[in-house]
Amino acid sequence: MSEPEHAAGRAIHVMAGALFDDAGRVLIAKRPPGKHMAGGWEFPGGKLEAGEAPFDGLRRELQEEIGVDVIAAAPLISYVHAYADRRILLDLWRVSEFIGTPQSLEGQPLQFVAIDELERVGLLEADWPMIAALRTLNSGFLPRSLGEEVGTPSAPLSASHRKT
Repeated sequence: MSEPEHAAGRAIHVMAGALFDDAGRVLIAKRPPGKHMAGGWEFPGGKLEAGEAPFDGLRRELQEEIGVDVIAAAPLISYVHAYADRRILLDLWRVSEFIGTPQSLEGQPLQFVAIDELERVGLLEADWPMIAALRTLNSGFLPRSLGEEVGTPSAPLSASHRKT
């Protein structure tokens, strides 16, 4: 996206996934050198392409970045964050079912952390509102307005299949 689009206030739509391990910890990734906000931790994902449906963009980004195939996911929180030079529409989805083991395909460090540790690991400020949403999710009390899962729940199982 060009600078004039940023200056006009058009937000860049970013899809992010919350993937959990068996201990209930959530996966985060460190932004690589040379990228905006390099060195900060964030939820894995990336920019939605023009005309791409959010679920499709989430699947594509998580496949490219961490090598997992998202089977089912549901919206968790969506909001706009303004940086000095750009506006980002952050769209976090809870990934409830995926195939594969998360791995760094772009050279970025990955780690699973407890939700209560997210405030202390250097999570990017733009991602801070996601912590409260994850705590709500972890408590088991989700508002109905979060929507239904999207995907194919009857996908074939494999040894690396996870359902959370």
